[in-house]
Amino acid sequence: MPKILLIDDEKSIRRSLREILEFEKYQVEEAEDGLIGLSKIAAESFDVVLCDVKMPKLDGLELLQKLSSEGNETPLVMMSGHGNIETAVEAVKKGAYDFLTKPVDLNRLLVTLRNALDKQHLVSETKTLRKKVAKGSEIIGNSKAIEEVKTLIEKVAPTDARVLITGPNGSGKELVAKQLHDKSNRAKFSFIEVNCAAIPSELIESELFGHEKGSFTSAVATRKGKFELAEGGTLFLDEIGDMSLSAQAKVLRALQENKITRVGGDKSIPVNVRVIAATNKNLQKEIENGNFREDLFHRLSVIPIQVPSLAERKEDIPILAEYFLNMICTEQGNAVKDLSDAAIKALQQLPWTGNIREFRNVMERLIILCDKTITDKDVKKYTSFN
Repeated sequence: MPKILLIDDEKSIRRSLREILEFEKYQVEEAEDGLIGLSKIAAESFDVVLCDVKMPKLDGLELLQKLSSEGNETPLVMMSGHGNIETAVEAVKKGAYDFLTKPVDLNRLLVTLRNALDKQHLVSETKTLRKKVAKGSEIIGNSKAIEEVKTLIEKVAPTDARVLITGPNGSGKELVAKQLHDKSNRAKFSFIEVNCAAIPSELIESELFGHEKGSFTSAVATRKGKFELAEGGTLFLDEIGDMSLSAQAKVLRALQENKITRVGGDKSIPVNVRVIAATNKNLQKEIENGNFREDLFHRLSVIPIQVPSLAERKEDIPILAEYFLNMICTEQGNAVKDLSDAAIKALQQLPWTGNIREFRNVMERLIILCDKTITDKDVKKYTSFN
């Protein structure tokens, strides 16, 4: 049941509004002036605050200003029997969700409250999602190898330098790319990922640079490519070692000129994008074999970051195990399970050829199949078929 705080110095108005709101299934708390209202907001949370403008001790606009300065995001709907355009504009400028004139129109009030609640729900949902995304993008570990990677990220992220991330499959190259974006000045813009290995060579150019209508059989409309979609932000070219030579040539031109041309078009489109690339291949060998352009390699690898395999940082396994235990149990709504010391040692003895990706899968398997305490016997039993 949504919880409303009603602040008004006129008892009759509070009583009539309370009756209406409770009939509409709202839970209502009252305050007869701004100071009492402020103390109630500090003591408990409300979904919406409905507040009069003219009140003794602390008026509605002063209350609104105090809440805004404290970073309180509860939607506040102002009411006034002396309403005018100037007061309404001032209230909205200071952060009020809406402004209602007394006597309050019932339909307008209910619509405003419903919209304010919808907004508050979206804000809460967005915060939750951001926390989940941020948590999922953490680089976990304190080994020397991973600390070196974190230090590089801190130094490089605020710049626009291109970065080439190398390392085996499943080692966390994408997490490094996301951290570089999240800690950069481009963080408020898009992070666009392209898996070059997953797109057929005949489609990669259209995917990256877009195409004009009619440029090929299935091009029924003009379409922007990933370079344009990442405008102002970061373009992450994952598995760039699998990109065709013709696409490599166009990427090189885009990096040199900060311009792209859509497939089937002749117009140059300026782009402002930071490019981060990643690969599990040895690009020097690919260059020797004629599969990768040397000039593109040098354009991309201004800052090289080598992500270690899990086998190179097995001292991080205890902290990784705890992290995944908490995360996966929380996701599944289960009580967090224990991991015995012997089980941790057993995990450290495994080769982990699939790196962090394989480790997460194994932890999820153990959580699902084992009892409250995961033992070394469980580890041996449920990793024998990896």
